[in-house]
Amino acid sequence: MPTVRRIGVADLREALAQGIDDFEACRSDVVFLCLVYPVIGLALAWFTIGYDVLPLLFPLASGFALVGPVVAVGLYEMSRRREQGATVNWVDAFGVAHSPAFAAIVMLGIGLLGVFVLWLAAAYAIFQFTVGPEQPASITAFASDVFTTGTGWWMIVIGMGVGFLFAALVLTISVVSFPLLLDRDVGLYRAVITSVRAVATNPGTMAVWGFIVACSLAIGSLPAFIGLIIVLPILGHATWHLYRKVVV
Repeated sequence: MPTVRRIGVADLREALAQGIDDFEACRSDVVFLCLVYPVIGLALAWFTIGYDVLPLLFPLASGFALVGPVVAVGLYEMSRRREQGATVNWVDAFGVAHSPAFAAIVMLGIGLLGVFVLWLAAAYAIFQFTVGPEQPASITAFASDVFTTGTGWWMIVIGMGVGFLFAALVLTISVVSFPLLLDRDVGLYRAVITSVRAVATNPGTMAVWGFIVACSLAIGSLPAFIGLIIVLPILGHATWHLYRKVVV
């Protein structure tokens, strides 16, 4: 079982600085890779508005944090190769497919997608029991129901509380598990247990890291998810360096 170290907020700052350094070194490549995320975000927004499921618009956008570790695996691989002194380009992100632990990475990714689906189901159930069950007639009507009624504020409070629990679960099981699987063929069970131990050993520091990730993704989603082109690669590269500081 890998050894887990105690780290502090200063280590988070250093990991972010190293993530920015990786981003600057591979800027054109990672921007090319991440251009797809604004497109996906806008497609999701169109889907929710066009198919009368407006209550899922915010859960879909905020739920991006739950699957973020999956989509950042290629960025971890780029940081890993750059750490070894190799010349890195966007094609190297797909080197993950040649990893001995690729099957375990896929299984863990499916697990996080399952958590994302459960979050959407929970968010819709919260809407049904508060503002619903009638579907909103328009964006304006929905916004009015959410921000100007007591049931709307209850939906916000309960939704944020439940969303926090889902986010804490994903952080706990994935903060170092994906980088660990890329770095060492330890198996899915040991990778997840090591991630849980990393959070248990550094609860305060990991809470700060989760807050940084959540705020960064929220900012990156505005306007029209364009900011994710910069935010996501920096967080992805920084997560690799955070893994290096926590697991030895």
